[in-house]
Amino acid sequence: MAIKSDKWIKDMAKNHRMIEPFQENQVKSNGNGRIVSYGTSSYGYDVRCADEFKVFTNINSSMVDPKNFDDQSFVDIKSDVCTIPPNSFALASTVEYFRIPRKVLTLCLGKSTYARCGIIVNVTPLEPEWEGHVTLEFSNTTSLPAKIYANEGVAQFIFLESDEVCETSYKDRDGKYQGQKGVTLPKT
Repeated sequence: MAIKSDKWIKDMAKNHRMIEPFQENQVKSNGNGRIVSYGTSSYGYDVRCADEFKVFTNINSSMVDPKNFDDQSFVDIKSDVCTIPPNSFALASTVEYFRIPRKVLTLCLGKSTYARCGIIVNVTPLEPEWEGHVTLEFSNTTSLPAKIYANEGVAQFIFLESDEVCETSYKDRDGKYQGQKGVTLPKT
């Protein structure tokens, strides 16, 4: 496997619609001041989160069960800023829609700006031929409320291309999260 460069990412986005919308360069300002950067980097792509969030709450004293998840455990928020309560988490989705090539595995790492504030970003790998908006999980590991900013960078995706084509892709398996749009809750 080889990590793919900015040149490869730009080609795949422009010619194969791998990332839409696509930002060819790093954006560090929005006209109102500095932002958490997004767009193409040397060996990856910094994604933005959309302005729709699901913030975890235990107001109903529910059990967290991935096989029977209670969607009443979330409060829906549409805003440019999301405040995550202490020791809690929120879900969002990427602004970008991804179409992962069959020979590529994509990994996600949180941006250091958030990590240095105790906010951890988690995304499972994007498997070969997976497509959709990526559901992002933000964990606030601090004892204070924490902010996430919509339409700004939140995580970096790294693209690994294999020397071989996989035998069975996510699309071949008819994966349950294929083609997801917006924030998608757990499915079994």
